[in-house]
Amino acid sequence: MKAQVFRGVNQLSYEELPVPELQPDEVLVQVQVVGLCQSDIKKIRYPLYEAPRIFGHETAGVIAAAGEAVQGWEVGQRVVVMHHVPCMRCTYCLNDNFSMCEVYKNITTTAGFTPSGGGFAEYVKVPGHIVQNGGLIPIPESVSFEQASFVEPTSCCLKAVKKAAVAPGETILITGAGPIGLMFIMLVRYFGARAIATDLLPSRLEKALSVGAEAAFDARDSDLPAKIQALTNGMGVDTTLLAVPSQKAFFQALDCTRKGGKILFFAEFPDEVEIPLNPNILYRREIDLMGSYSSSYRLQSLAADIVFNQRIDVNALISDRYSLKHLAEAVEQAIAPRPDTYKILIYPTMRAGDEE
Repeated sequence: MKAQVFRGVNQLSYEELPVPELQPDEVLVQVQVVGLCQSDIKKIRYPLYEAPRIFGHETAGVIAAAGEAVQGWEVGQRVVVMHHVPCMRCTYCLNDNFSMCEVYKNITTTAGFTPSGGGFAEYVKVPGHIVQNGGLIPIPESVSFEQASFVEPTSCCLKAVKKAAVAPGETILITGAGPIGLMFIMLVRYFGARAIATDLLPSRLEKALSVGAEAAFDARDSDLPAKIQALTNGMGVDTTLLAVPSQKAFFQALDCTRKGGKILFFAEFPDEVEIPLNPNILYRREIDLMGSYSSSYRLQSLAADIVFNQRIDVNALISDRYSLKHLAEAVEQAIAPRPDTYKILIYPTMRAGDEE
C-alpha cells in the first residue's frame, strides 16, 4: 500500500509499505478520505515526535478485513474511524477527563511504525480496544465519506462548546475564522447562541457571515471592544473561544468578555509562549479561564448525529482536495492559505487530474 511517512521535521516520504497485519480482534479499514488537521501539521513541522510515523486521524473508509474474533462488523461496511477511545475506568475517565486517560493517549489506529493515527495511508488498522468500545461508527448511506470525515473534528469542537456551557441567547466571540472557527460558528448557532467572529483575512470574515456569524470584524481593528460592546448592550460577550494561538487574541478576549464570562483556549500555543497577566483582572471581573483539548467520548454520538443529520453544513467548510501523493503540497497550502482556503481533504485513491 501507499503511505505518507513522516521521516523527520518537514520530511514526508511517499512510500510503498506492507498492509498492516491483523490480530484476531482488529479491523482493517481502506481509507477513502482523511481530513488534514492543524495538529497533523504541527507534528510534521516541529520536532514533537520521533520518526518514522504515519499521521492522519480524521478518517472515513470501508472495512477491508476483520480478525476472526471481531463481532458486529463486516467487510464492506462504511465507517468513521475514531483514533482514540478511553478506558472508562481510570480516575480521569470517571471525572469525564477522557483526553487525559493513558489508554486514550497511547492506544491509537496505525498504518505502520509507532501508532500515530495512520490515516495518511491506503489502509489503517484499528486496534481491538477501539473496535470493541465504540471507535467505529457506521456511516449512513445518505452521508458521503467527505461529510463523515468531519465527525472527529466536530467532536473536538463540540467538547469545547459544551465545556464553555454555551446556552441559547448568549453571545459568543470566536477568534479566527479558519475551518475550526467556522465550525464553532455553526455549533454555537445550533445551540441557540449568537456568534461574532474575528480574523485577519477579509474573505474569511465574509465566510464567517455566510455560515451564520451575526458580525465579523478584522482582528486588527482598534475599535473592536467598542464594537463588541455595541452589539451586547454594553456588556461584552458571554464567552470567547480562542481558535487561534495568538497573544493579541487573548488580550482582546479580556477586553471583549463581560464580567462573569468565560475565555476558553482551544488552539494550542507554542510551548515557549508565556502570557503576562495581572490576576486581579480575573479576580475582580470573575472571568473563568479554561482549556479544551481533543474530544469527549461522551459526546461522540452527538457529534455523529450533528454531522450525519446535517445539523451543521460541513460541506461549506471544504475548500480543497489533494491526493495522498501530494500531502506535502496540501500542508504548504494550509500553512500559507489562499483567501479561499478552509478545510483540506486528502484522498489515497484520487486519480490524477481530480485535485482542486
